[in-house]
Amino acid sequence: MPGNRESVAIAAGPASAAQPAPPPGLTYADLADLADGTPVVLRAKPRGATRVEAERAPGLRPGHARLYIEARTVALIAGPDQAGDSLRYLIDVPLDAKGKLPKRAKGDVVLFARTNPARPGELQLVAPDGEVAWSAELETRLKGVLAALLAPDAPPRIGGVREAIHVSGTLAGEGETQLFLATADGEPASISVVRRPGASPRWSVSFSEVLDARGEPPAPETLEWYRLACFLPPRLPAQAHVSASAADRTQAEADYRLVLAALGPCPRSRG
Repeated sequence: MPGNRESVAIAAGPASAAQPAPPPGLTYADLADLADGTPVVLRAKPRGATRVEAERAPGLRPGHARLYIEARTVALIAGPDQAGDSLRYLIDVPLDAKGKLPKRAKGDVVLFARTNPARPGELQLVAPDGEVAWSAELETRLKGVLAALLAPDAPPRIGGVREAIHVSGTLAGEGETQLFLATADGEPASISVVRRPGASPRWSVSFSEVLDARGEPPAPETLEWYRLACFLPPRLPAQAHVSASAADRTQAEADYRLVLAALGPCPRSRG
């Protein structure tokens, strides 16, 4: 995915609706967390599950069992077509209150995984919950997330705030705060908050060298929103301040809180 966009494609076409609904509570952030950087996303049909003996399951958490799953590929959703038709993967599942294996739900699943070039058809899930019950609704939402992640102008991952500058205007209540963000790949990203007398403050984000104070905040449940709402720190780091006066620093902090409040929380339901 990011860093290897040329070799990745998103499969098109309608998805059959005659399958169980997706697990409740998967949010936009959950799907983005699972998909971001994942080499292969595919729809599969499990054919059988065999319990792995505990002594042959290193790292198995207490109260869990490791299963060896055999499945077949139904459709590639994103990634290079290297998985093959016959699939195998391991998954850890929690045991019930009696220490028994829970019944596995029937129906197709979506796998977020890596392939093993030396072992065709063998997958490694990218997370313990990298197997998710498939549904047409889930696949539609997931394809939207993947399309945003793979877009040439996809916003980079945010690692924090590098600098915060507030410049007061000549009129009372006038000023602008610029927040320069740290990104994983060094690409530019910044937030601008503009205040004018008699008007509500306006803020916008830019993921380019051009600062556009007239832009709009990102819409909820978009990749731009996800990068900010889910990864900006809860408060402005003290070392980020470069404004000269204490009043300007105070205003920069207030504007940062305004941005966080406008973004809202980043709901996640995964454990």
